[in-house]
Amino acid sequence: MKNSPLPKVSPYLITKKLDPENQETPIHFNNSDIVNEKLFYRRNHFPYPKFASSFYFLPIEGLVFTPKVFSLQEIYSLPSKTIKLVLECSGNKRELFKPKVFGEQWGKGAISQGIWKGVSLRSLLQYTGLLDTAKEIVFEGYDYGERPDSNQLFNFSRSLPIEKALDPDTIIAYQYNNHPIPFKHGFPLRLIVPGWYAMASVKWIKRIIVIDNEFKGPFQSIDYVYYPSKENDTRKTPVTSINVNSTILYPLNMQLMRTGVYEINGIAWAGTGQITLVEISLDEGQTWNTCQLTSSSEKYAWVRWKYKWDALKEGEYTIKSKATDSLGNIQPLDPMWNRKGYGYNAIDCIKVKIE
Repeated sequence: MKNSPLPKVSPYLITKKLDPENQETPIHFNNSDIVNEKLFYRRNHFPYPKFASSFYFLPIEGLVFTPKVFSLQEIYSLPSKTIKLVLECSGNKRELFKPKVFGEQWGKGAISQGIWKGVSLRSLLQYTGLLDTAKEIVFEGYDYGERPDSNQLFNFSRSLPIEKALDPDTIIAYQYNNHPIPFKHGFPLRLIVPGWYAMASVKWIKRIIVIDNEFKGPFQSIDYVYYPSKENDTRKTPVTSINVNSTILYPLNMQLMRTGVYEINGIAWAGTGQITLVEISLDEGQTWNTCQLTSSSEKYAWVRWKYKWDALKEGEYTIKSKATDSLGNIQPLDPMWNRKGYGYNAIDCIKVKIE
């Protein structure tokens, strides 16, 4: 009798919360530039919405010349745009802040990447026109519920300034990795805002409203705001573009290893610029060596990098990675601490022991 092959072991999402569902990507076991939908991190503020997609229509209203309601078929029939990009939760790596901050304690896996296909929002707005007084565009999702700070019911809603909304790469997406967007990631239509943290990419779009003022919804004016002061709201600024960042994928933090030759590898990404340099330190940041970038630099995608390490001497090592983008932004030694724990992008750091 032949031995049956051993079952393949696959990674799972890392559960952070069940209600609403928040799950982290096992990023250290991701060896592809395209994250499978089953391993794409899940970030929700409310329970999943309930609606019949067969009767789904998308209205665009407010300060437009011609309000219009689009059917899914109309949107599918329009010229499409496909974009490979990183979606990163603005709370990614929140658990690393010192002092600690309240909120979902994401590790390094509230980030995923894939290929989104949809229609440029700019194209849709050509059918309605925009009045000269238009200042922002609000995207309201079907998901709703109560917030911890209020007894009111709120839909998850966010706005974009006109300039970002009209960027040709801002799309109303209907496919992920050549399949309809999975329901848990926004089916049938999801806004995709390249280069911005993922709270801007509203799921399950219910309607689009053009306004002439600054949108004051709680997910814009209370949450997703940098508060650098613990005591008050001075110097607060909105969370928008993704900060330059990197993560060491291998080795794992606190791993025990034999002496030998290893390939340290990871990913690096940025919001407005593109990654031009990744450096690694094996001596707690005293000296830095240049890593090899192993994937082509695409505008909104992460870059893979690697470094050959001759780990021939026993002992404990602190390994750090530092990314630089084309605009000259460099990962800082320390993150910009803020009360809600957004935008963590300090130099990545792990420890290993060679035995």
